[in-house]
Amino acid sequence: MSDRDWTLRVTPTEAGVRLELDLADLDGAPVTAAIALDRAEARRFARAMLAAAGDAAERTFPHPPASREE
Repeated sequence: MSDRDWTLRVTPTEAGVRLELDLADLDGAPVTAAIALDRAEARRFARAMLAAAGDAAERTFPHPPASREE
């Protein structure tokens, strides 16, 4: 485990990848969730994660006011 309370490992497989999410404390106990994805599923998952990260970044950082050109 790292200094975070979670870690994510990705291991290549013949068919695609295996994702393992380790949570240090889920209701008082460590938990590992493992997901096996084929290549197409892995690409869809990666796109969804990037979209979620982009949405979160947009909500986190303020936008400068739009300037009006007259």
